[in-house]
Amino acid sequence: MNILSASTTLVTPKLTETRAFYEQHFGARPSFDCGWYVVLRLSVATSGPELCLMEPQDGMSRFAGGVFLNLLVDDADKFHAKLTEEGVPVATPLEDHPWGDRGFGVLDPSGAMVYCYHPIAPAPEFAKFIVEE
Repeated sequence: MNILSASTTLVTPKLTETRAFYEQHFGARPSFDCGWYVVLRLSVATSGPELCLMEPQDGMSRFAGGVFLNLLVDDADKFHAKLTEEGVPVATPLEDHPWGDRGFGVLDPSGAMVYCYHPIAPAPEFAKFIVEE
């Protein structure tokens, strides 16, 4: 089996606000939009990462938090500066992590944590856990 793509769907009554958040701050653009269900492309590539947003349908569970959307970015410091300049509140501070990334987190309107990071050298105690291909 060869998985060609993966995406997450957030079932939220705040679809409009959540969509606007990703379009405004992350440059997302819709690749499908029927009103109550939208697929947002998070990359300029046509096969890039996507995030799906859905208004709750009858009998469907709503997103209740507890998910991190991890976004590998070119430069977490520059992206952090951009988002704070745009007034996006930072939920977890920009910092180096010993497991090998520098990153920060913001919350989207649906309550999902959006963790933006770039790789750095891991601390010796974490370097041993890296799996080489």
